Amino acid sequence: MRRHTFALEIKPGMTADFRRNLGEVWAELTTFLDEHQMVNFSIWSVECIVFGYYETENDFVFDESDKRQVATWEDKYGDAYNWISAPFEDMRLMYQDFGIVRKSKELIRHRVFITKLASGAEEEYKKRHDALIEARGNKITEGPDSNFSIWYAGGYIFGYNEIDTTMEHEITEEERDSTIRWEKRMLEIMSWLTNDVDWITGECHASIQRLAWHM
Repeated sequence: MRRHTFALEIKPGMTADFRRNLGEVWAELTTFLDEHQMVNFSIWSVECIVFGYYETENDFVFDESDKRQVATWEDKYGDAYNWISAPFEDMRLMYQDFGIVRKSKELIRHRVFITKLASGAEEEYKKRHDALIEARGNKITEGPDSNFSIWYAGGYIFGYNEIDTTMEHEITEEERDSTIRWEKRMLEIMSWLTNDVDWITGECHASIQRLAWHM
């Protein structure tokens, strides 16, 4: 399975326009997804930032016909946003812990987050997460995290995680302390847009919302 992502920024005052335009193109878009066997497609937003995720069975590259189709949608509906990621290209993968991928999403809880990196912190962020991968070695994570990836584009970090709710447990004091140490260290090089760390910092951030989903 291959994972793909994209990111947009809604122009000031045009959130309602973006959502309305998404509805206008949705039938054609989902037909396009089905024809290209793009699955588990979802779009998330917080404030003016939009994060999109989807999967394909094999490597996928947009051909010229695909690009023309997208261009027709953008000609009609693209005035409400600007691209953060490069169009038709995946963002930079910063971390992955794919574990056991569960194709059935009936018992899945999503955790999707967005942060803003400090200027020049991209490589430091990557280095810290590479260390986590190295420490994990070749071990497969059985859960509850089941499809965890973190991507980068345009100064932003985008995290996508599918959590198997049947494997969740009450957090232990040791796990809590470890998470707080990690999050405080990461706040040296980034700031949160989404509300993942309210329970650590006491700050209030906007909740991320899923705008659309197509299986």
